[in-house]
Amino acid sequence: MEVERKRRERRNLIVLTGAAAVLAVAVNFAFTALNAHIKNRKKKVVPGSNVRINLSASEILRLADHIVAKSKEVHDTVASVPLDKVTYANTILPLVELEAQQFPLIQSCAFPKLVSASEDIRKASTEAERRIDAHVSGCSKREDVYRVIKAFTARGDWMSSEVKRFAQYLVQDFERNGLNLTSTKREELQRLRAQIDELSMRYIRNLNDDNAFLLFHDMELVVCLQNSSSKNISWSQGSTRKSVAVDYGRRCEVNLSVLEKLIQLRHKLARLLGYSNYAEYAIDRRMAKSSTKDLPILPNDINDWSENDLIVFEFLEKISGSLTESASKELSVLKEMKRKEEGEIPFGIEDLPYYVKKIKEQQFDLDFGVVKQYFPINLVLSGIFKICQDLFGLRFEEVVGAEVWHQDVQLFSVFDLSSGELMGYFYIDIYSREGKYGHTCVVSLQNGSWINSTRQIPVALLISQLQKEVDGRPGLLRFSEVVNLLHEFGHVVHHICNRAPFARFSGLRLDPDFVEIPSLLLEKWCYESSSLKLISGFHQDITKPIDDEMCKSLKRWWCSLKQEILYCLFDQIIHSTENVDMNGLFKHLHSKVMLGLPMLEGTNPASCFPRTAIGYEATCYSRIWSEVFAADIFAMKFRGDIFNQNAGIHFRNKVLAPGGAKDPLEILSDFLGREPSIQAFVDSKAHSV
Repeated sequence: MEVERKRRERRNLIVLTGAAAVLAVAVNFAFTALNAHIKNRKKKVVPGSNVRINLSASEILRLADHIVAKSKEVHDTVASVPLDKVTYANTILPLVELEAQQFPLIQSCAFPKLVSASEDIRKASTEAERRIDAHVSGCSKREDVYRVIKAFTARGDWMSSEVKRFAQYLVQDFERNGLNLTSTKREELQRLRAQIDELSMRYIRNLNDDNAFLLFHDMELVVCLQNSSSKNISWSQGSTRKSVAVDYGRRCEVNLSVLEKLIQLRHKLARLLGYSNYAEYAIDRRMAKSSTKDLPILPNDINDWSENDLIVFEFLEKISGSLTESASKELSVLKEMKRKEEGEIPFGIEDLPYYVKKIKEQQFDLDFGVVKQYFPINLVLSGIFKICQDLFGLRFEEVVGAEVWHQDVQLFSVFDLSSGELMGYFYIDIYSREGKYGHTCVVSLQNGSWINSTRQIPVALLISQLQKEVDGRPGLLRFSEVVNLLHEFGHVVHHICNRAPFARFSGLRLDPDFVEIPSLLLEKWCYESSSLKLISGFHQDITKPIDDEMCKSLKRWWCSLKQEILYCLFDQIIHSTENVDMNGLFKHLHSKVMLGLPMLEGTNPASCFPRTAIGYEATCYSRIWSEVFAADIFAMKFRGDIFNQNAGIHFRNKVLAPGGAKDPLEILSDFLGREPSIQAFVDSKAHSV
């Protein structure tokens, strides 16, 4: 038992989920009850990191209670300041310190549910997060604190642009919780939020609980697997595809009424908070709000939309229109292939996945089973490290002997290559094991800050579930996993290089329209021959990297965005306009965006579109938005010279360092020397055809 206890205590953890990770609260926490136990631990100290590793279940719960108690104390102190005596030192500074100092402690409570093998610890972590979330939610509704912060902002006594931005964000957070409303309206707001949450979860439950199935005769399934030129067999194959597509597209029909009610409630909530519709509310604090230039003329039927709605709609319309020529060429190729295989049967939307896959296999001659042989995990990681170190002027150094939560976990320190300054740390926990979170992601363990001349360095964790070497067989990565790993490592670099003065603007707590841009930019290095050869090597002889032809094929691999744009437009319109006929709207958009291909009769796409029900409501556009700006940066600064360290360090200083302390569009414009453009993105898609 004692051995098992010590083994658990030698684990190391981390996490970033829930409101606890978003609104960290409290300051100057002392572990008086735990000091003796902590001193007895045998570990190598990690200078500058306040992340607590290998806490027991009881320690996690005690820590959570201390966090809540200390946070309440700080909020009470701020609330007690007379409104005519508010200053930066007695109102803003305590809350700034609060976030910086307690964020790593909150993460120390929350992370075990992602990585611990102990069910008791995972349960304690979940409970701790629940307690902290409840407290944070309560703090965001404290009218006494709101009045004090509001009084400070009214004075206009800004010490810096960062202080102004921080104070304004606090006020906006309070007002989004209705603290500027009457008590009656505030109660209505809470009722609306509860109803919205319930309907969102019902929509997802309906999808998860759907167990509809489709029956086929043996022959119908056999012909789907055959590659025959027989027109009869091909017709049957096409008929089967259509049957599957129709049946799949009409599941959960009850969700249509759920979504309609959900949209009505969202619009009502937005109006209560002073917005014209829910899309305006959702976009108000995003990068899209400030981007209004170089947009097309609008259709007359949406001229009554708000400015924010129009920005995103125009953006999507312009991207869709710019891709029409290349998409038409793609569709012509697919139609001709179907004509040769199936005769004069009209091409339908149900044929798209099948013939896209077929044309990829024929034109690019890529066997992804073979491609995988060139990406052993260790080689890929070392290549990614080299790319990031060389490009951004960094040096990574493993911290040998650091306390970790599993023997597979490694901790690295990050130094500025020129000055030798310690910039931060990152853990990598990438190998599969039971009880661990199942997806690749980056979590902030400690956000950077610079308060009263004291620097707090950032700490991040890269987590994944990859297969390690077993019995001499190397762990190999699919190409998609390589891209994903480099993408996530972009978040690590962004987190470490962030030099924002306040923790609220540090880490990955940035504008969602902006935070993905650096990682999507770094993905481009997966499609350039010289960088691909750095991260590849045949697993039996790693001196033999992936060849040039394979590189070219990977770079030209088709990825049509038209369907994604279709769903983004649908999401934007239903959240910008009330009383929309959803099926009618989808039919109209489908024919327009998908180059005349009609929506399949009998299907209900709105009933099985979870992104607009929860998580991405009115913001489905964000991924394309980020891709467009990443393409612009790559084309202007790195194309033709992907290892240009001057450009890389300039990007680090101008784009990564400010974090959320500056307006994202201002950051990009300053780096590019002009307004961002969609042209590079459009050109990149045209060249892949």
